[in-house]
Amino acid sequence: MLRFVARRLAFAVVSVAAVVLVTFLLVHAAPGAPMLGTPETIASPEVVARQRALFGLDRPLPEQLLRYAVNLARGRLGESFVLHRPVADVLAEAVPNTLLLGGTALLASLLLGLAAAAAQAARHHTRTDTVLGVVTLVFYSVPVFWLGLVLLLVFGEHLHWLPVAGMTSAAIHDRLPPLGRALDVARHLVLPAASLALVQAAAFARFQRAALLETLAAAHIRSARARGLPERAILLRHALRGALAPTITLAGLSVPYFLAGSVLIESIFGWPGLGRVTYDAIFARDYNVITAAALVAGVLVALGNLAADVAVAVADPRIRVDR
Repeated sequence: MLRFVARRLAFAVVSVAAVVLVTFLLVHAAPGAPMLGTPETIASPEVVARQRALFGLDRPLPEQLLRYAVNLARGRLGESFVLHRPVADVLAEAVPNTLLLGGTALLASLLLGLAAAAAQAARHHTRTDTVLGVVTLVFYSVPVFWLGLVLLLVFGEHLHWLPVAGMTSAAIHDRLPPLGRALDVARHLVLPAASLALVQAAAFARFQRAALLETLAAAHIRSARARGLPERAILLRHALRGALAPTITLAGLSVPYFLAGSVLIESIFGWPGLGRVTYDAIFARDYNVITAAALVAGVLVALGNLAADVAVAVADPRIRVDR
């Protein structure tokens, strides 16, 4: 196991380095220039020239890349062109919020997907299986930004059940007790997390249903039935564990989906996370923030895939990760 983790970590380092390199080259090669200076002085050539010299943008691209690599090796992510703050501070505020949103959505999608798949497999070729199959197909086909807008309009603007913007209620959040503040964040979390979770839950359900049906036809399941075990125990204790590997792998591979989806969902709901920071940085061509966001995303994807591989080995002892 340790050798496997070490190999995957080494591969992750190379992958993240490649992501940073490609992102750095792409954002510098794209047409346009970063926003430098204040709105009042943005057109002043003198101000722009000073800012370009300050951030090293007047240097040749290979020299800029070398300086960035050296600073990155020292743990320095540079300064935001627009916010005039260290990029590390910007990310330190945004990344935990995105992890809260993405982690909640991932957990909810796994629970919903597994529940739907188990219900379909237990009632194979019945009306329940058909209805759930149609529902999961519909959600699987829906763009995540469209679902977010629908949830916002229905449950926020029309029914007024849940807040539609931000992470907290600015007027009262600081005056609430600790439990009240946690509940306030949870209420703001429902709609953006549901937007991400419902689409991915449909994908999990469809994959898990197929895996469960295949496992239920296996020889050890027939032996369990011959011993007189209840069907519920066979499904939950034997079949489900043996069929978890595809869904766990899919969960690891879905990390990019949650990161990409957060760019849209955080912008729609005003959630102060990495996606919204990246969205604003792209339009402002804030090179340092964009590259650092790609770095964080690469690390999260690598860790997600590593966690999925280890979880598959734990869930299915037949798999040997040291091969």
